[in-house]
Amino acid sequence: MTAAVADQPITVWPEKLSSVAIIGMGYVGLPTALGLHAGGVKIIGIDRDPRRLDTIRSGEADLIDADLRRLEKSLPQETFELTSDLSRLAEADAVMVCVPTPVDRYLMPDLTALEGACAALLDHARPGQTLILTSTSFVGTTQRLLVEPLTARGFTVGADIAVASSPERIDPGNVTHTQAETPRVVGGVTPSCARRAGEVIGVLTPAVHAVGSPEAAEMTKLYENSFRAVNIALANEFAEVCAGLSLDPIEVTEAAATKPYGFMKFSPGPGVGGHCIPCDPHYLLWQLRASRGTAPLLTQAMLSIAERPGQVVNRLLEELSLRGKGLAGTRVVLVGVTYKPGVQDVRSSSALEIIGQLTARGAHVEYFDPLADRLVLDDGTTAASISRPRGEDWDVALIHTAHPGHDYTWVTDCPVVVDATYRFDPVGAS
Repeated sequence: MTAAVADQPITVWPEKLSSVAIIGMGYVGLPTALGLHAGGVKIIGIDRDPRRLDTIRSGEADLIDADLRRLEKSLPQETFELTSDLSRLAEADAVMVCVPTPVDRYLMPDLTALEGACAALLDHARPGQTLILTSTSFVGTTQRLLVEPLTARGFTVGADIAVASSPERIDPGNVTHTQAETPRVVGGVTPSCARRAGEVIGVLTPAVHAVGSPEAAEMTKLYENSFRAVNIALANEFAEVCAGLSLDPIEVTEAAATKPYGFMKFSPGPGVGGHCIPCDPHYLLWQLRASRGTAPLLTQAMLSIAERPGQVVNRLLEELSLRGKGLAGTRVVLVGVTYKPGVQDVRSSSALEIIGQLTARGAHVEYFDPLADRLVLDDGTTAASISRPRGEDWDVALIHTAHPGHDYTWVTDCPVVVDATYRFDPVGAS
């Protein structure tokens, strides 16, 4: 059916934004809630996982220091509520959907969480609310999951309810580009929808960039992370080229980065992980396949990213071969398993595949990560971090993720060290 859309004044809109409900209190939802609360907005933080809510209430959530301080200040206040009761959505002036949008084992979009969140939102939506999707998805998701169902329920989007897309731009663990300093894109179904959504997002950051539609906002996010994926793949490729020419890829990268225009620094590493780069470009590629479109450059970049863990394993094997050894029976310690330094997140971490490949080739693999006590491997088994590592206990140390502020001097006692980050400094990291 045709969606009912009208750009008219929303007469039931409150004079002042006073409350926002957030569906999903994870790596995006929680910092978003804290940012809005710091801006004077009452927060109703909703998450279906009681363990996640308990973690937040205990003050042990994985946040940068500034947000941890905000959390400590917010928790005792009546204007910062945490609940699993979805009916509370009806109380809020605005609702933001901040749930994960991963891909499945076949690299197909998995919208289970997003579809569930939007269905719950539709059950409790009321006139005068502003509904904002922040989760990354393919172009047309806001239209399909919100606009069309709202129309079917008798709403006229732009007249009695506002709907917009404003994809998140939160980089977990990044203290340089904070949420308040990062511009946000907002695409409303109508101009009035964009204005209403802009008022909400404007509490988080003063730099709000409006685009003409939710679809443009959705495509913007896919472009951003596709750009990153292509450049990461190129950085990894140059690392291999540099190795073949006996050059230090970091030295070359830093030198290239001195150019003040036409170059953006991307560093090579063991692979990508987290909730963005391994997933988001596949939403675009999936949509293109459905319409028989192509994006050959992006397709090749994602293939290169998928192959990266295997290249790291082969590099380790080459180091052993130079010493007349193989992987079978070799004791390997993986140093760091989270997808990036300074965070506890292991989602889609290349460490998981690296461990799997090493184990499949007969290596005895353990890991040390002060931020990830336990790890669920790809085969469903679990592993625990070594508590008191000693370099002499292993034949090879593979550097995957070195967290700042932790002691790695023990690594120097390991007979063979393979640095997949290309910039490991056991002294500087401690």
